[in-house]
Amino acid sequence: MLDLLRLQILKEFGDQGTIAATAQSLGYTPSAISQQLSTLEREAGTPLLDRTARSAELTDSGQLLAEHAEQILAMVEAAESVLAAQTGVAMGRVTVTAFPTAAVAFAPRLAQSLRRHEGMQLVLRQTMRSAGSRQVATGEVDIALVDQWSGAAPDSSAGTLRHIHLLHDPMVLAVPEGHRLADPSQPVELRELLGEAWIAAPHGEPSRFGTDQLLADVGGAPAAAWEFEGLGTILSLVARGIGVAAVPALALAGGTTGIAFRRLPRAAPFRDVYAVVRATSVRRPAIEATLRALETAAADVRRSLGAALDSATNPGPAAEADAGTGTAPEDGG
Repeated sequence: MLDLLRLQILKEFGDQGTIAATAQSLGYTPSAISQQLSTLEREAGTPLLDRTARSAELTDSGQLLAEHAEQILAMVEAAESVLAAQTGVAMGRVTVTAFPTAAVAFAPRLAQSLRRHEGMQLVLRQTMRSAGSRQVATGEVDIALVDQWSGAAPDSSAGTLRHIHLLHDPMVLAVPEGHRLADPSQPVELRELLGEAWIAAPHGEPSRFGTDQLLADVGGAPAAAWEFEGLGTILSLVARGIGVAAVPALALAGGTTGIAFRRLPRAAPFRDVYAVVRATSVRRPAIEATLRALETAAADVRRSLGAALDSATNPGPAAEADAGTGTAPEDGG
């Protein structure tokens, strides 16, 4: 009898090409991967890998079994989903992975929504932006929250994954609380900010592409730009008055202090946030419940971010009255 876990390892080896990459992808040691593949060879009764001192590659039999492994694993999960759907009860463990700002924004809302399902256990992990879809495809996680900056819908032509759109996440301007643009009555003119210090992600990061695209229409790169990895680091530097930054609106969900956020022009870059799930698992009640909770949470996130940006952009009644008389508003927050 062929072991399903070992079939998954073989399939991943076929995708990754090396034992080291397979181990890193699945979270095992290389020696554990090698041992599992050797055991699978004994179960199959034929060599699956052609090993040398420095490398290993699939034999013809290994390639054939790896191709069938994907179908076998998908059929098993589909059968499990059908059986679970018969009960109609959301139960069992659901593992969700998300990029950091989505994890912060969605985690409390998901936990609150899913508490009523007593038989469910939610596990939410943070992951690198590029890993989520792959982890869903390999069965490491059930659902991934991923972002897409291109504006194009993800490719689901293979049919193995489904993408559920959750929200648009536009870039917003983050300035220190003492900055003149912390006053919501002051209009945001990006061209006037080109002479200031900007803090941005390194080249190659999606958010850096968004920043460059934002500034391209008003004269190009700023006079000075600091490059730091991690949105948390960028926001902490903005809060300390080191510079200004353009960041995704989901950054507001982190409860940052010392920073004022302002809306950018309508043409500002944005990313789309999707929930990615295997097509074979969507009928499982626990997965259905989690997807519904994610859609409800996304609607709540959209409302709360919109309200936060409105309050940061539109002056209150007192400020509007002062502005009408030429008197400076008392409070820019």
